[in-house]
Amino acid sequence: MNKIIDPFTVNLPHLDLHGETTWSSEVLINNFIRDNLILHNYQIVIIHGKSTGILKNKTKEVLSKNKKVNNYYIDPMNDGETIVELKKE
Repeated sequence: MNKIIDPFTVNLPHLDLHGETTWSSEVLINNFIRDNLILHNYQIVIIHGKSTGILKNKTKEVLSKNKKVNNYYIDPMNDGETIVELKKE
């Protein structure tokens, strides 16, 4: 199987949620956002995979509740990852 790599997001900080539970993914996403704001990274990528959509839905839920998230959307080249734009404080 060939893995498609989006050349526009390859250099952004990534969080890979493969193998995580929904509870642990919530903690990891919020910590990842916090850490990247400290580092002044305002665009990040969360890899949730494509399979059943459980982690994809949980990612969307967590991002919609986080007040530090400005915008998020599914990567147009890879629907197994979400691109997140963080608010500049």
